This record gives sequence, structure tokens and C-alpha cells, in this order.
Amino acid sequence: MRWGWVRGKRPLLLSIAVALWLGSVAIGVAALQRYKSSPAAELAPPSVWPAASLLTRNAGKPTLVLIAHPRCPCTRATVHELGVLLARAGAAGAAVTADVVFVRPTGVAQDWEKTELWRSAAALPGVTVSRDPDGREASLFHAATSGQVVLFDAKGQQIFAGGITESRGHEGDNPGLTRILSLLSHGSAERAKAPVFGCALASREEAP
Repeated sequence: MRWGWVRGKRPLLLSIAVALWLGSVAIGVAALQRYKSSPAAELAPPSVWPAASLLTRNAGKPTLVLIAHPRCPCTRATVHELGVLLARAGAAGAAVTADVVFVRPTGVAQDWEKTELWRSAAALPGVTVSRDPDGREASLFHAATSGQVVLFDAKGQQIFAGGITESRGHEGDNPGLTRILSLLSHGSAERAKAPVFGCALASREEAP
């Protein structure tokens, strides 16, 4: 009798198990989507070029600085968008110098920072790539999140700060990219900032 009852209830139990599984998947997908679309914590970047920075600022044209974590998967999209930005700026005759700075924590292995992200950034025309021991430059530019961009005009005044992706790991047109291009081409934009989506620069490992 007992086994007959169990056999009779199998379709119901299976339906309940499937429903619970689908519910768990939906919750997981929703949480991941919230994470991808939630801006990271930001600090206020300096209003003028940091005098203590070891980066070279071109006094004749704007300088863009991108601070990145070499193992942040979200930053692949940022590097891609940087390439798009520079190509569009060049086509519009809007000259800009670009520096990509990869944070290197203390105690990591030799060439720890020379990942695929490093190679992708170094392959972009006109981009200077450098390592940042102990996050010194990141500190000077007040960056806490991988993907932080700070744009300075030819006089060293900050004119934009923020990110150049729509969300974590998302490629495609976005407010940051549009605003920087407007600033470079026309000298103005609707806003001088955009959210940053990326991993914490303090992390030694690849973020989830």
C-alpha cells in the first residue's frame, strides 16, 4: 500500500522538484543580472592632473587614463570599448592620448599582470600600457574599481570621470562612451560622468 502511494505521487513530486529547480534558477539569474547592472563604488577623481603621477601627460591634447585590474573579466568589455572610442575619436579628428594602467599588488608572481587583458590593451593603436605597483597610480587618480576612466583636457583639468560600459561585461554604445566623444569633438556633453562597472582593484584574484 505504501509503495503504491509513492508511485502514485511520483508525478506530483517530480513536478514540485522541477518547480523548485526552476525557481532557484530564476532567482540566480535575477541576482546575476542585478550584479551586472549595479554600478561599483566610486571615489571622486582629482579635478586636476596629479602632480605626483609618473604617467606622461601630453600638454598639447587631452589625456585619458584607464585604471584596470588585469584579471577582471568585466574589463574585457571596457578595453573593447576603449578601442571603439579611440577609433571614433580618430575618425572625427579628435586627438587624445590614452594610458591603460594595470594594478599590480605586492607579493604576486612575476608578470602576474600580463594577462590577455594586458595584451588586448597593448594592441590598441596609440595606447600606452603600464603596470602600477601597489596601486600607486590608482590611488593618485582615486580609482577603486577596474574600468575607471578619467579624462583630462590639454591643460590638465579633469573633464570626465566614470566608466565606458553599459553594465559589467557589456559591449556596445553606452553613456560614458558617448559623453567622452562629445567632449573630445565638441568640448561639451550632457554630463561629465558615468557609472563604473567592474571588479574591485584591491582583489588579487579574478572576480566572479
